[in-house]
Amino acid sequence: MAFEARQNLGEKRAVPGEGTERACLVTRARKNPDELIRFVLGPDQAVVPDLKRKLPGRGVWVSLSKKLVAQAAKKQMFSRALRAEARAAPDLPELVERLLRRDALQALSLANKAGEVTTGFAKVEARIASGAVSALIHASDGAADGRRKLGQALRRQFGAQGRPEIEDFATEELDSALGRGNVVHAALGSGPAAKVFLASCRRLALYRGDGKVASPATGTDLTKDGALEQDFKAEGPNGQGSGTHERHE
Repeated sequence: MAFEARQNLGEKRAVPGEGTERACLVTRARKNPDELIRFVLGPDQAVVPDLKRKLPGRGVWVSLSKKLVAQAAKKQMFSRALRAEARAAPDLPELVERLLRRDALQALSLANKAGEVTTGFAKVEARIASGAVSALIHASDGAADGRRKLGQALRRQFGAQGRPEIEDFATEELDSALGRGNVVHAALGSGPAAKVFLASCRRLALYRGDGKVASPATGTDLTKDGALEQDFKAEGPNGQGSGTHERHE
């Protein structure tokens, strides 16, 4: 494949043996694509987020940061980088966040189909005791008492920093993703599909600027948790085979 440098666009075509880093449109910092979001120009001149990295045409990359996406849109940086009129919608930062949330919930659904999700307070508690848990999921609108009790059990088993507790999704969202009713607590296994979900949650956390997706008591940092490595041999939510997201222009 021919190599074509596109420094002005923060993008270059992948070549065997070449690195895959891309430059952020706003900061110019070079990062792994998993730390960035790709944007392309739609047929109506609209700026379109390309989370799956599949859309054709020139792309520009912005760090996983809601603030930086908003900055790029406000300062019309997409037009300059794409060398064409590019209309960034006022709600582009919110749109990207919604897409990242959807990506995480789709990954959770696949983890459930792979048998890597256990729901129900008693079953989750038993799963924690068995030690076969990579994370807990609590509905954001669930009762605090249940979160506290399961969190305590998790810390007794794994220590204060042992496992993340994810509280990003409401009961209705969890019900839809898992195909069952009234999901308040869930335990996540440690298989490939579970890792895809955790990596998706990591991207969402980075984008929002949280850094941490956990209960205040644990403070587990998804940006550093070794369980969230994204370069693993797994079937990703887009069915690409290896890794959480495909790596291509």
